[in-house]
Amino acid sequence: MKEANKREWSGILVYLECYKGKLHAASEELIGEAVRLSQVSEDLIYVAGIGQHMERIQEALDGYPVAKAYLYESEDEYESPLYTKIMAECIEELKPAIVLVGGTYEGRSLAPGLAVRFQTGLTADCTGLAINEEGNLVQSRPAFGGNIMADIVTQFSRPQFATVRPGVMQKVAKNEQNVTEYVNKKVKKESKEIEIISLKAEKLEKGITEAEIVIVAGRGVKKKEDLEMLKELAGLVGGKLASSRALVEKGWMLPKEQIGLSGNTVSPDYMITCGVSGTVQFMAGMKNTKNIIAINEDPKARIFEIAHYPMVGDLYEIVPELIRIIKERRGDR
Repeated sequence: MKEANKREWSGILVYLECYKGKLHAASEELIGEAVRLSQVSEDLIYVAGIGQHMERIQEALDGYPVAKAYLYESEDEYESPLYTKIMAECIEELKPAIVLVGGTYEGRSLAPGLAVRFQTGLTADCTGLAINEEGNLVQSRPAFGGNIMADIVTQFSRPQFATVRPGVMQKVAKNEQNVTEYVNKKVKKESKEIEIISLKAEKLEKGITEAEIVIVAGRGVKKKEDLEMLKELAGLVGGKLASSRALVEKGWMLPKEQIGLSGNTVSPDYMITCGVSGTVQFMAGMKNTKNIIAINEDPKARIFEIAHYPMVGDLYEIVPELIRIIKERRGDR
């Protein structure tokens, strides 16, 4: 692999995931992370998005500290060959040192193809990003089943590609004084590319990633039937029931209800963990939770290291008491 001339590459480019004129939350989170990285690297921030109704995307971007935005109006929604070609051309023109992509289904399809084109590295599902003394992007992610945190650096090639899961990074506030230069283009699909015969939109129910309150069942739950107690608690507080990987492996909970590196990333306002030990893999998926209430019999459980309200005790004593208190205060019989 040929070593890149780093002086030719500068700036941070964020790929905007757009669908029918709506900007994905993960893209806004990445803009926020780009702002934080630029405070160290002093790089300019660029964004690029492809899709329909891009005038709405421009409205959504107004106020963000973005130097330049490339918005490509497409006849179709996401199509891998077309989007890869357009983004590759954009990267070749801009020569950004860093390219950030959301760790969504679309991002996971797009980023590898771009990394191959530029013969550079890609770190997937990052949970932390930083700039080191040499100006390289330090990409942190759990490894070996979540038992350790690995710091990965793309030292010799450019650009440095990283995907980040939705919910991991924080958005930044808009300011009307921020002025962005917009470059608006139209793109057409070439006849030799893949043709999509039909598209069917599926309505997705809101799950644990959108919930403001999450109750998490961990290995401390002894029987599948005991989950009903936690479901009742979730219902009383208007939240969703989730779990650690242990209960998914037992078949008690669904993969879509799992929190962690191999599950979902969540950032609710409140979380109550019940019998969760707190592995690195699990905590990588909920580190931005605003208020964490942890219930565990083991006073040395790792979850207590990040809990705002640690409760050492038996969940089978504490949870029923919580349910009783909530019902009493609500006036339920």
